[in-house]
Amino acid sequence: MEFVFLLQVNCSIFGRKKKQYKDKYLAKHNAVFDQLDLVTYEEVVKLPLFQRKTLVLLGAHGVGRRHIKNTLIAKNPDKYAYPIPHTTRPPRSDEENGRNYYFVSHDEMMADIAANEYLEYEIILAPQVRVGTPTHGSYLVKSKWAQHKHGNQSRHHRCIAADSAEEVHGVSAELLHDKRTHEDAMYGTKLETIRKIHQDGRMAILDVEPQALKVLRTAEFAPYVVFIAAPVLQNLADYDGSLERLAKESDLLRQAYGHFFDLTIVNNDIEETIAALEQAIDRVHTTPQWIPVSWVY
Repeated sequence: MEFVFLLQVNCSIFGRKKKQYKDKYLAKHNAVFDQLDLVTYEEVVKLPLFQRKTLVLLGAHGVGRRHIKNTLIAKNPDKYAYPIPHTTRPPRSDEENGRNYYFVSHDEMMADIAANEYLEYEIILAPQVRVGTPTHGSYLVKSKWAQHKHGNQSRHHRCIAADSAEEVHGVSAELLHDKRTHEDAMYGTKLETIRKIHQDGRMAILDVEPQALKVLRTAEFAPYVVFIAAPVLQNLADYDGSLERLAKESDLLRQAYGHFFDLTIVNNDIEETIAALEQAIDRVHTTPQWIPVSWVY
């Protein structure tokens, strides 16, 4: 068994001082975590075998993490699972509690957040639906909603064309009942849902924000952190600049959190990325690994 001290250019919060701060991560406490004194090394140990319990997929929004997660679970449902989220919105007529969502009251969810029982959560505010002046015989129905996650706010838009005034009512109703634009609601991943997957003998797959590592990077969750990098721009035509924006966000994530990545895969081809990830997971379960000493002792 070998011990080393790994030097890191990017400093980590997961050093010896972490023992002074035992509270689990809350979105409102993120600024406090980010202001802690950081250390420049982490003590690690090499073990011949170590069972990783959680696959954490990090990457820029739109890089393909959700597709990768869904594909892995669909191919190997006995091996992988995704924690069912909790929400404060009311269930629809065809929804069953515990199947796609756990439905809870706002007060219950707030109490559990205060008790540090959530890995992460977000607040989605009710949408505003507007009907644009008809052009070329069509109306444009727009919805706008705000999303709060980890203390940050982002705004989203969705548009649907309506060919007649009669269709405007139906399209507006569709936008208002879209799961992303429902009335004010909270959504979150509860830690107990991840633990339940582990108890069932499966690996939990999470496509979370990188701040969630402040909770996950422990012996209890034993994460294997994989960064899905944006594709190489030279290989693709970028007509609207979206790929360039994806690449910039990907680079920023790599600079800020790269010292936590166990593996980086450039997603030039989604099927090749999935195959490479499956091979890496199989390999990590059968070869020696360097892991933090705190995960063992």
